[in-house]
Amino acid sequence: MKKWIWLMLLVLMTVAAVGSRGSTFFEPRPSPTIVERIPVETREPQAESKEVDSAPQVSTDKLLTHIQKLNFQRYTTKERSLTRTYITTELTKFGWKPKLEKFSEGVNIFAERPGTDKAAKAILVAAHYDTVALSPGADDNASGVAVVLEVARLLGSRPTPRTLQLAFFDKEEAGLLGSQAFVSKTRRLQNLGGAIVMDMVGYACYTAGCQKYPAGLPVTPPSDKGDFLAVVGDTEHLPLLNAFQSSQMLPSNALNKQESNLPAVLTIPIPFKGLLTPDTLRSDHAPFWYQGVGAVLVTDTANLRTPHYHQPSDIPATIERSFFTGAAQIIVNATSTLLNKNQVLETQPPS
Repeated sequence: MKKWIWLMLLVLMTVAAVGSRGSTFFEPRPSPTIVERIPVETREPQAESKEVDSAPQVSTDKLLTHIQKLNFQRYTTKERSLTRTYITTELTKFGWKPKLEKFSEGVNIFAERPGTDKAAKAILVAAHYDTVALSPGADDNASGVAVVLEVARLLGSRPTPRTLQLAFFDKEEAGLLGSQAFVSKTRRLQNLGGAIVMDMVGYACYTAGCQKYPAGLPVTPPSDKGDFLAVVGDTEHLPLLNAFQSSQMLPSNALNKQESNLPAVLTIPIPFKGLLTPDTLRSDHAPFWYQGVGAVLVTDTANLRTPHYHQPSDIPATIERSFFTGAAQIIVNATSTLLNKNQVLETQPPS
């Protein structure tokens, strides 16, 4: 077996899964008491990041406004319809022409901005918009929806070689139904180079022991603090993961460098389409893997970190402002990089 496969398997052993029924990591944690506000711990200083001109700066206020506007349970048919109205209205404001795509159990939202190179394959940025019952889902997954809307605002009018596509999936919590319906359109996938899927990107904790890992790890975990952004991808499309490894550079037009401090990124390559680790298949990136399309899941690790997973306490006050802004900036940076470089996104064999 080639050396790189052994290396991927070693990395694989350090991290397990993306949650059950969609957006979770491993076993659910106990239900917390509902809180109105959580004090945010002081971030530890990080090394100064390099500057880059390729991506514009995200707006914390706009991101948090989306979270507030979506501060309601998005579970029933009526609630999900109201959510679609908000999303499509915002996209229209930004100059997009969103389309509703119905499937038997729900409705996805899709929009596209063509690139300048017709031969270049598209990049999709996506998140699910539904919640479980009784949870307003600020982190799960209004945070992901907010980032996709910010990508739409910042990158929608910027010409790039690659086409930029946006998708908002319905019924993720019912078993990835929206993303499965999306990838069933095989003709669309022919021009899709890769997908970036967000599922919970707004929660962080900075005290020792607040980040959990599965029992029995053969190596020391990278940190016992929940201060990093995890990016899970398949080893067949490593250039997608590589875009996130270099995404921590700040845009040169950042208004306040200190407030724009970006979290660390932990990239996790998964071999064999997750066959050896089925828990890594439990979010909307997985259907793309099984259609041969490269996809990454970007997450704050869900219930391995937050006590509010699938709870009524998943409210806007529990979003960690600094981490959420940094996570959004990393996603915008990586998306911009992928849109502007018409590189092959499939992993190339060693030379």
